[in-house]
Amino acid sequence: MKRITRTAVFTVGALIAALGLPCAAAHAADDLPRVDLRILVVSDGGPAVDAIAAELEAAGTPYTEVDLTRSDRPALDAGFLADTVDGRPRAKYQAVVLPNDNPFPVNSPEMTALAAYERTYDIPQVDAYTYARPEAGLRYPVDGGYAGSVDGVRAEVTTAGRAGPFGYLEGQVPFEDNSPTVGESYAYLSTPVAGADFTPYVEAAIPGGPGRGSLVGEYRHDGRRELVVTFVYNQHQQQFRLLARGIVDWMTGGVHLGASRNYFAVHVDDVLAADDRWDTELNCTPGDVDCPEGEGTPDPIRMLPADVDHATSWQNEQDFTLDLAYNGAGSVDHREGNGGADPLADRLIAERDRFRWINHTYTHAFLGCEQDTAVVPWRCATHADGSTKWVGRTAISDEIATNRVWGETAGLPLHNDELVTGEHSGLKVLPQQPDDNPNLAPALADNGVTWLASDNSRDPAQRRVGPATTVSRYPMNVFFNAGRAAEQVDEYNWIYTSRAQGGSGICEDNPATTTCLPAPLDTATGYTEHIVPLETRIGLGHVLANDPKPHFIHQSNLAEDRIAYPVLDGVLDGYEALFADNTPVVNLRMKDIGAELQRRAAWADALRGGQVTAYRTGGTVTVEAPDGTTVTVTVPTGTTLEGDAFGEAYAGRTSGWTPTEGQALAFTLPESATTGGGTGAATDDGRAPEPTAPGTKAPDPSAPAGTAPVTEPAPDTRVPAGVSDHVPYTVRS
Repeated sequence: MKRITRTAVFTVGALIAALGLPCAAAHAADDLPRVDLRILVVSDGGPAVDAIAAELEAAGTPYTEVDLTRSDRPALDAGFLADTVDGRPRAKYQAVVLPNDNPFPVNSPEMTALAAYERTYDIPQVDAYTYARPEAGLRYPVDGGYAGSVDGVRAEVTTAGRAGPFGYLEGQVPFEDNSPTVGESYAYLSTPVAGADFTPYVEAAIPGGPGRGSLVGEYRHDGRRELVVTFVYNQHQQQFRLLARGIVDWMTGGVHLGASRNYFAVHVDDVLAADDRWDTELNCTPGDVDCPEGEGTPDPIRMLPADVDHATSWQNEQDFTLDLAYNGAGSVDHREGNGGADPLADRLIAERDRFRWINHTYTHAFLGCEQDTAVVPWRCATHADGSTKWVGRTAISDEIATNRVWGETAGLPLHNDELVTGEHSGLKVLPQQPDDNPNLAPALADNGVTWLASDNSRDPAQRRVGPATTVSRYPMNVFFNAGRAAEQVDEYNWIYTSRAQGGSGICEDNPATTTCLPAPLDTATGYTEHIVPLETRIGLGHVLANDPKPHFIHQSNLAEDRIAYPVLDGVLDGYEALFADNTPVVNLRMKDIGAELQRRAAWADALRGGQVTAYRTGGTVTVEAPDGTTVTVTVPTGTTLEGDAFGEAYAGRTSGWTPTEGQALAFTLPESATTGGGTGAATDDGRAPEPTAPGTKAPDPSAPAGTAPVTEPAPDTRVPAGVSDHVPYTVRS
């Protein structure tokens, strides 16, 4: 059986000797150590460490990963962890992430070196997923705790957690339970060992018992600090996404490169136009390319003025703004067929300042290749020599310009550099059109378009198209050709059930599809009971993943049964129940989302190229990068840059983007960030905290003078029955 032993404890002098540092380096106020803003991630290939690494990657926080499964990996010794730069001791990493509290063999010199490093420089350690045991400050689960599934459990952030690294949460941390047949979360719930300096941050009720056990907590011992996590997770699970920000905040003391926010934007396409309706008998959409020509009778769906009023009321209630992508010809055609009247356009124009508006081309024409719709699916028409017939530059430009003029005439508050083409056409569409229309880029240049929408399911990476940069949008699985819930369910059944069940067989032909149904949904209840919860979970997952990409639906979904709102409410109401007021949803318009994605890509390139150096020395954070690099940092509220207040407040911290201008950026942290806990925390005289004596925990500052520190109990050597490895990675989703 694999056993993890306690790390040997050194005296202060032995610690400094082990790291090769002069004794004065740890204590002299005029020679503070430099702590580089980089995380050391030690991985064993498990999902928990991978999840934390993914969180750092998304935020733009640099880290070095050491893979324990590789024979050619570097040794984690004193030289790997620390050195001296310009005569100043340097800690190369501001925090350490381990797979568990000690993933090394018995008496490992690497764990000894890590412990010495953490103790000397006050470097925190995250135990990504560990067994509850005395070595981690917790009693064994067999001693009144619990080991097993926590699917569907509603954990809670403790008072200490809300006052500390998880203060951005409202309190509840629900664990997913998406399938009754699949185990999704495994955890150890336990209470601190008697006398241990252990502070639970996230707890849950112990099944079958009266008490609560820790899922995330801080263990202080031997002059070290560990964040002890006792449940397994992957990067996509909601419970991790809720806690990820706090894990990073705890390990960095709120001081790190990179930033994270929770974004949600919703584009409503085809506004003013009418969308063709799904035919429940023909299983296609008359008037669209999925129905053979002449099949069925088109029955278009178009919003009414009352739908506009509902949208504005909904926005007020949710404090949220929709982006309306409009087609001006929809109104022109309606007026021509109705004696000049278009109450919908009149109402939208009257309420135009309540929304954000995006040019969606005048007629919603397909702007890629010329489509041959005589066959299903359609194909690109070709010339006699076999070359593709493309929609011309003039035709594309006219679609953009005419719609812009219509919008300007109506007084819409437009940003002319944004564009959503009909069906994202002009961009490549597999398999029929593997390349962009070569006439698209010149037409974009003709009209000053610099931000172009793309479909994330087909074209997820941001890229250049002539003068424009793409902004990928998530398609919500609320269909454009459904105005009523029953129509949505009928089409959903057609797509996601087998041929034997009356479906299209798409799932049979594409086994990787994850939304396939074992049986058709009830058309009366399937939307609210299955589709809405699923789409809500997917949408909220994007919001919690620091992902600014917008989602898109269609005007038909705001009409008739208004089927979009249950999903949108599910996302926004669900979010509000989980997060504190200091962490609102960030609702950006398309060009601002594009700029954010563009800055992130440039920042990632700078980090990969080794062009950024950042470190903390006492209360000063220094960032060096090539001139013109736009730097992103997260720091405590009250931090200044060159004497001026820095950044924007979010989730209890301050963050933002700052361009370099030929010199290093020097951030001054508030005094509260340099006299308390956290990475590189210093005492009032500027020195690193004095390590406590071996085998003791830090004294209680509220205890009477002269009170002796509490001696930690000897580790309990008992092993719970049936436990063969203290970190079972068998339960994943």
